[in-house]
Amino acid sequence: MADRLNQLLFFLEENPNSPFILFALAKEYEKIGNDAQAGHHFKKLVQEHPSYVGTYYHYGKWLEEMEEPEEALAIYIQGIQVATQEKNQHAKSELMNAKMNLELEL
Repeated sequence: MADRLNQLLFFLEENPNSPFILFALAKEYEKIGNDAQAGHHFKKLVQEHPSYVGTYYHYGKWLEEMEEPEEALAIYIQGIQVATQEKNQHAKSELMNAKMNLELEL
C-alpha cells in the first residue's frame, strides 16, 4: 500500500491541480485508515474542484463512517446540485439515494 501511496504522491507533485489524483489520494488514505489526510483531500476537492462530481458520494459516505451525518447530508445536497448543473443523471441518482437512506436512518 505504501508503494501506491508514494506513487500517488509523486503524481500529485507532477500534477498538483489534478482532481483525479486528489480523489485517488483521498480514497487511498481512507483505505489505509488515515482519516485526517482522507478528510483533507476530500475537503480540498470540494473547495478547489467543485465540479468533480465523483467526490460527493464518496465524501458523504466517508463522513457517515466518521459519524458526521449532518455534514454528510450537506455534502450529498451539494453534490446533487453539482450533478444537476453538470447534467450527470447517474451521479445525481446515486446521491439522491444516499441522501434518502441517510435521512431514513436519522
